[in-house]
Amino acid sequence: MAMIQIHELSKRYGRLQVLDNLSLEVERGQCTAILGPNGAGKTTLVKSILGLVRPESGRITVDGEVVGTDPEYRRGIGYMPQIARYPENLTGREIIRMIRDLRGNPDGIDETLVTELRMEAELDKPFRTLSGGNRQKVSAVLAFLFHPDLLFLDEPTAGLDPVASSVLKDRILAERDAGRTIVLTSHVMAEVEELADTVVYLLDGRIHFQESVRDLIGGSGEQTLERAIARRITARVVA
Repeated sequence: MAMIQIHELSKRYGRLQVLDNLSLEVERGQCTAILGPNGAGKTTLVKSILGLVRPESGRITVDGEVVGTDPEYRRGIGYMPQIARYPENLTGREIIRMIRDLRGNPDGIDETLVTELRMEAELDKPFRTLSGGNRQKVSAVLAFLFHPDLLFLDEPTAGLDPVASSVLKDRILAERDAGRTIVLTSHVMAEVEELADTVVYLLDGRIHFQESVRDLIGGSGEQTLERAIARRITARVVA
């Protein structure tokens, strides 16, 4: 059974139809990239799966649990938003402690990214004083903290330096290889090509195509994912 199953999902904001009868399955143990232009519905789709947005119609199940009936399913999800928003007066270490307390202070948490991202000193500074890159690192630590089976990563390397970006990408690949399911969004096609097994491309609230990265590049005659996607989109416009 797929990790995420979405059936005929629709959401509108006023007159704007953001998701239009969208159906999708995200396979377990893979890294799936959700791509599309600004306004295509990517963020609304992810927030609907997380239970942060309530669609007008449709059905979402995550690991067999219907979204909207019991928030307990979110305990198995790690979420790294594009913009980290946490209490500005708390230090990174206090934020981690707060999240642990909210989750019932579970045993066996994973703080290895603190060392790998060289965050020890930064965690003792108030969040408001951290640079954008260090805020992103705190967000990454929190996303992986509870050994989640499902990870949502929204532009995960945005604002990171090359070393930190490499560390985080290695971690994403390791989690995928360990059988965890990862959904990411990114505007960096080289990053998607490196990390993703499957690409889901949204356009006007619908799925324009869903295909493996290997097949998408191989069937296009192009050398890179970026050019393969551009060719696919251009072919549709010309047609």
